[in-house]
Amino acid sequence: MKTTVKNKIGKLSLVLGIGFIILFAYRLSTEKENSIAPTPLFQQTELLESNLEIRKNYATKRHHVTLGQAPMQVDQKYEKIADIKSTSSVFDRDENQLRKYVSDYNGLIQFENKNGNSGYRSLNLTIGVPPEHFDAIYQQLIQIGTIQAKQITKKDKTNEYKELRAKKMSLEKIRTSLIDLKTEGGRIEEYIQLEDRILEIEQQLQALGVSLGNFDEENEFCTVKFSLIEKKITNTSLTQRITSAFLWTLTTYLQLMLVLLFIAGFSFLTVSTIEKLRKN
Repeated sequence: MKTTVKNKIGKLSLVLGIGFIILFAYRLSTEKENSIAPTPLFQQTELLESNLEIRKNYATKRHHVTLGQAPMQVDQKYEKIADIKSTSSVFDRDENQLRKYVSDYNGLIQFENKNGNSGYRSLNLTIGVPPEHFDAIYQQLIQIGTIQAKQITKKDKTNEYKELRAKKMSLEKIRTSLIDLKTEGGRIEEYIQLEDRILEIEQQLQALGVSLGNFDEENEFCTVKFSLIEKKITNTSLTQRITSAFLWTLTTYLQLMLVLLFIAGFSFLTVSTIEKLRKN
């Protein structure tokens, strides 16, 4: 009887030992020689740009429509922005590739922020891209590094453009009227007030000219915002891998045994209760 119990205990110990070894071997085989350090949060390019005067990029799309018998051409002004966030373990190579694509597709870097020491570097670029190259460069850029997020946003700006033009025409008319008033003479105080008002309108017209200049077809661009964050890779020694695999296996194995013990105990109590109920 004692021999039978010893045999059963020995077999159970052997099975449990083999299970532990198999689980340990599996974990060790999945442990990587290189580990990647935690990646810092992406910086918001909008916050970095907030203290700078960054040029707005707009483009034009021509639509040909027919009203009655007469064909018409309708120009749509729009803003198109691609926002790409990527991480890289080969930062220098991916940065060089990024800049090469900007050059290949005649892009213009309008904003750049690069910081951090080796292993923890980040690069934020805002790129103006000719509209005809937007889709092509976007497909190339999403191949750089490991993409964490990407999106394309397109906004219609036609009404905003028309409002700016209408405001400019209105101010030009007011300026012309005020200049005509200067020829009629009057008191010195009135003349000074007139000059101040003309100067104020001139300043408003200059600001409008800058805004409208962004819509000029010769300056047309779409926008690509690209954020590249470096991931630091560290080498893991064999001893560290074995230790990590052993600790993981031990923890997982104990948890598994506790679950099995709970299931066995619950099953035993259930069977015992059912047998007692039958006897009663």
